Amino acid sequence: MKGQPRELVGTVLSAKMDKTAVVQVERRARHPVYEKVLRLRKKYKAHDEENRCRTGDLVRIVESRPLSREKRWRVEEILERSELSGVRR
Repeated sequence: MKGQPRELVGTVLSAKMDKTAVVQVERRARHPVYEKVLRLRKKYKAHDEENRCRTGDLVRIVESRPLSREKRWRVEEILERSELSGVRR
């Protein structure tokens, strides 16, 4: 990693694991042939040291060194708390 680490903003889908949150990041891209705007989603496992994240929270995640087999991101900040705490989506 050279320079600034990448930052993404997404929604917490699951916070049931210890010190881990599953964050869904949504981006928009245009189809190369049909030019329709698509909503592309990807899930990242992010390290949440104090287990502060709850399902539905809007968070900023930052790229970090590998923390486990699948965790390469860290929860930097909770931008917006969910009103529906603990409710599955």
